[in-house]
Order: sequence, then C-alpha cells, then structure tokens
Amino acid sequence: MSVDEQFQKAADDIKNLKSRPTDEELLELYALFKQATVGDINTERPGLFELKAKAKWDAWNGKKGMPTEEAKLAYITRAKQLIETYGLN
Repeated sequence: MSVDEQFQKAADDIKNLKSRPTDEELLELYALFKQATVGDINTERPGLFELKAKAKWDAWNGKKGMPTEEAKLAYITRAKQLIETYGLN
C-alpha cells in the first residue's frame, strides 16, 4: 500500500474511533493533516477571541517546514496510536 493510500485509510479510520481523543491529540492530528494536504500554513492568525481557531492555527503553524511526505507518515503513525488507544467502532 502506498503512503497516500495509507494516509487516506488512516484519515478514514480516525473518524470511527470509539471515543473522542483529547483536545491535544486532535490538534496534533489536525496539524499533521493540514501540513500533509495543504503544506505550510497560508492564512493569518485568527483574532483574540477565536480561541479554537487560534489553537488550530498555532498547531498547524508548529509544523511549518515539515515536508508533505513526512507529515503523512507522522499522521499515519499518530492515527495508529490513537486507534490502539481508543479502538474503532
């Protein structure tokens, strides 16, 4: 299975976890997914009162410079860890 196929399978599987991961785990997955699919962050940091959007922006910005392939592999690894921890429906 290619890295792209593994990445897509991980992205599909992660939607079927038995229970919700922590906010930190979700932010890590979000940042890796965005870096893998979009690349370096391409938007302005959200305003002061947009706490959720700022947290997501900061997480993604923390992956700045990570190559797409590396981000996909990191996402696959992290998704597998979460699947082991939380299980699938």
